[in-house]
Amino acid sequence: MILADTTMWIDLWRGGNQEMQRQLVNEQIAMHPLIIAELALGSLRDRHKTLADLEGVTQVQVARLSEVRRMIEAHSLYSKGIGLTDAHLIASCLITQATKLWTRDARLRTVAEALGIHANLP
Repeated sequence: MILADTTMWIDLWRGGNQEMQRQLVNEQIAMHPLIIAELALGSLRDRHKTLADLEGVTQVQVARLSEVRRMIEAHSLYSKGIGLTDAHLIASCLITQATKLWTRDARLRTVAEALGIHANLP
């Protein structure tokens, strides 16, 4: 399973990511509720259908905030240039077996890979 972050969804909608389209059709893309929330803050075409479609994508397991907070301390993830949503995505990859992370964010990719999460996707 591949957890695609917000930037990857934006690339898809702008027509610049055929590989993500292929992975989505093959049901290899997973979703996190914070990504849906971030996307909901933007200007969406056919807003209600788009949000409903996003809700229909297979969801990763979501860590509780207290678990994310413990993970931040346990792995010294502070001062690495990632935000709370990024930390949540990392936690979900760690607790949802065999989940890769797909992002264009170099800092997020670096932190994820340091924790053993495969994040260097095309």
